[in-house]
Amino acid sequence: MRSFNYGKDILSTPRERRVVPEVAAEAGVVAEDPDSGFCGAVVRVESGSVLLEDAAGRRRLFPMTPAAFLIDGQPVTLVRPAAVAAAPRVSASGSVKVDGLRARTAAASRIWVEGIHDAELVERVWGHDLRVEGIVVEPLHGVDDLAALVAEFGPAPTRRLGVLVDHLVDGSKESRVVAAVADPNVLVTGHPYVDVWQAVKPSVLGIPSWPTIPKGTPWKEGVCARLGWGEPADGWRRVLSSVSGFRDLESPLLSAVEHLIDFVTVPS
Repeated sequence: MRSFNYGKDILSTPRERRVVPEVAAEAGVVAEDPDSGFCGAVVRVESGSVLLEDAAGRRRLFPMTPAAFLIDGQPVTLVRPAAVAAAPRVSASGSVKVDGLRARTAAASRIWVEGIHDAELVERVWGHDLRVEGIVVEPLHGVDDLAALVAEFGPAPTRRLGVLVDHLVDGSKESRVVAAVADPNVLVTGHPYVDVWQAVKPSVLGIPSWPTIPKGTPWKEGVCARLGWGEPADGWRRVLSSVSGFRDLESPLLSAVEHLIDFVTVPS
């Protein structure tokens, strides 16, 4: 018996075995079955076989056995392509979206915002995240009585409160109101804008910048008059409909809301 690895002389140098490369049978790869001469592009892989289609549109199914095909005249082994993991879907806030989310009982913790526009904007971007956690956002319609409202709420380690305040800058009325709240189970954050409208990037709305409104003129009415947006209700519909995700908002609002969500959902 003669060894396939050696010549007549058993002490001669063995011949190297030829390694047949593996090629993923991805759609469009052109391969030939040398036994039948059929040559075609891969259509799909099914049950250990590969379906090829030739230039005339004829299709044939071949078993994917080792070294069974030729590509550019060279023997190859067609193998099933590796599965490609689907990219995770993300919510408007940029977090991973939870598919099949069902309504859950609301948590005891809450997030308060100044008005209905603030609440609608938070829902627009963070609504999915808040429903995952069972956190309810409630509008206050102003923060002048914030300290009394906080006391009435009764914060506790398992009943945390987050408050989002407009125009929270040094020396403002809002900063003095917030200073009166001192409770480890309450976190107050805010943004520097006169109104939450300004937290939407002007470029999203097709304007170069938000107009400066003189003191004494109601801000929303002044903005709508300057931009020709009609009544404030019309202006707000325009603003809200322009927001599709977190990239449409200014970073101070993003940071403020993210801190609040973390505070009311992560145990101390």
